[in-house]
Amino acid sequence: MPGRHSRSIATVCLSGDLTDKLEAAANIGFDGVEIFENDLLTFNGSPADVRKMAADLGLAITIFQPFRDFEAMPEPQRRRNLDRAERKFDVMQALGTDLVLVCSNVQEACMDDPARAAADLREMAERAAQRGLRVGFEALAWGRHTRRWHQAWDIVTRADHPALGLIVDSFHTLALKDDPSGLAALPGERIFFVQLADAPLYDMDVLQWSRHYRNFPGQGQLPISGFLRAVLASGYAGPLSLEIFNDEFRAAPVRQTARDGLRSLILAEAEAAPTLPAAALPPAPRMSGVEFLEFAVNDASRQQLGSFLGQLGFQRAGQHRSKAVELYRQGSVNLVLNSEPDSAAAGHFEMHGPSVCAMGFAVNDAAAAARRAEALLCASWNEKRGVGERPLPALRAPNGALVLLVEHHPGRPSLWEEDFHLLPTAPAAAPPLLGIDHVTQALAPGQMDGFVLFYRGVFGLEPEPQLDLPDPQGLVHSRALVNAAGTVRLPLNTSEARETATGRFISAAAGAGVHHIAFLAGDAAASVTGMSGRGAPLLPIPENYYDDLAARFGLEDAELAALQRLNLLYDQDQDGGGFVHAYTANFADRFFFEVVQRRGNYRQFGANNAAVRMAAQARFEARRRG
Repeated sequence: MPGRHSRSIATVCLSGDLTDKLEAAANIGFDGVEIFENDLLTFNGSPADVRKMAADLGLAITIFQPFRDFEAMPEPQRRRNLDRAERKFDVMQALGTDLVLVCSNVQEACMDDPARAAADLREMAERAAQRGLRVGFEALAWGRHTRRWHQAWDIVTRADHPALGLIVDSFHTLALKDDPSGLAALPGERIFFVQLADAPLYDMDVLQWSRHYRNFPGQGQLPISGFLRAVLASGYAGPLSLEIFNDEFRAAPVRQTARDGLRSLILAEAEAAPTLPAAALPPAPRMSGVEFLEFAVNDASRQQLGSFLGQLGFQRAGQHRSKAVELYRQGSVNLVLNSEPDSAAAGHFEMHGPSVCAMGFAVNDAAAAARRAEALLCASWNEKRGVGERPLPALRAPNGALVLLVEHHPGRPSLWEEDFHLLPTAPAAAPPLLGIDHVTQALAPGQMDGFVLFYRGVFGLEPEPQLDLPDPQGLVHSRALVNAAGTVRLPLNTSEARETATGRFISAAAGAGVHHIAFLAGDAAASVTGMSGRGAPLLPIPENYYDDLAARFGLEDAELAALQRLNLLYDQDQDGGGFVHAYTANFADRFFFEVVQRRGNYRQFGANNAAVRMAAQARFEARRRG
């Protein structure tokens, strides 16, 4: 794309050997790679072989890195460092790159003398220039004396050599809460290279934080957009590159990580420079809610799930015009049971059994949302459809499930009227459900960051801070993504312990998927009363919970007794907003349902009750298995 920055990724971000890393970077669409020295040292070939392999793949080698502990050393280390630099220049020329990253010295022997550091770097730059090479100097957040970008810039300025420039890294700047805004005033041509890395906000040693917990822009909590906006304002025109040290990335499938990386760069540039045509993305869609959930079933599980839903007050409300697909409905909640052979649902069922195979989001502009998803490297899907049936843009989520985009048109028949033979339904005995409040997905370890990037990038959902929820068998890590209007809420759960509720779902369903669906009710007590009367398998809550509830919130005895009688749980936020909710048992060892009522401006998910729910589920399942 003319005018955009070239996109690069450090080989340290990716799993596999150097050949795997280069092939993945090229196949996903990166323009170049940073060659990390350790990857070269373990490669069974010469630097010239790497150069040829990269060229054959259409990749530029954007930089060779890192060169450590160089500046402001006493003799004889200073002279040895210059000799070491000459040898690395040989490697660079064989690789076909003209730029080396020199990171600030961490050695105790390093002198606190910016003038000496500048003199050393000037001599290195002069030697590099004689070979047509360049040197970039970067401040490490844990450097001995040079930790901040303005200190590194001061040294570069003192050295005053055209072959020496500044390298800036978002992590090293933002981890120290350094202000990046001054980068905008630097001459852009003196910034030789820009590296981007995000991270969750942890209170820990910065070196350990950097070495193990970085992630791609948009996956963490650092203000990457502000950093990049300042860099671009300087006039910097070089590559934007990813340098991520992350234990999970090193074990993840290499192409999946590469795709997430390129997606993050596209998104980061678009957010930092939204007015530049080269970086522009269609805006994230406005989402009014979850229009439907679709379950992959066979004939037997279709009947079983239909019966289960009937106990929850759902009625069979429609039959698809051309497929073996049924609509179940209660109030504003639409659930679709798909047993159509030779379909995406059938393939999903073969792999995962009865499970949610698709989510339908109600959006303001489905076509623009699909274009945004395509620009962010999302795979699409085209399902066969009958004459007159509505085409729905469909995207593949990171686990292969479908996300469909539903657009409402005033004055036009709804999706359900167009695609289904609607059936007469009886009046609801209890107040009908108001919608789908939230949909929780269970993820395998290592999948959280990819899902966060997908939902944040494509739909503009904002990730909330991670919570650690205690299950009787271990910890569950939970992070919710919510849109600004609060109409779409998607908690994501993962656990390294296989016997937690999340871990058991991953085993039973052979992978990530929806394991918890919460329905919004105007009156949770009335909804649960109706479900109980129809024999719904509601989760029993122990008496001790209600004793504690009385102590925590000072509820009136009558309200407390009503909650206990219906196995309802309760939570309250600092502003007095309330949350009343109840759970069902699992269906087919896979997913369960929840009924929730929000009072006031309560925006959370009842996390304070999660441990009680997970312990109750474990007891219920143990009794059911005998």
